[in-house]
Amino acid sequence: MPFCPECGGEMKHDSYFRRYICKSCGLSLTSQEIMELRDKMRQDTRDDDDKRKKKRKEYLDWWFSKKE
Repeated sequence: MPFCPECGGEMKHDSYFRRYICKSCGLSLTSQEIMELRDKMRQDTRDDDDKRKKKRKEYLDWWFSKKE
């Protein structure tokens, strides 16, 4: 059972409309839209991790350069 990307609520499948509908906020998405949102969220998470690692490396480079 997928979870809503907006509020985190449980999504219910409506076979008549062939869509998933959030039980909490009422957001309606197709299974394709849910998969696309998940992929986008994963990519955003990877980008954030890369930025954090780069910033940490720059800080450590700066810190160690001052010690010499």
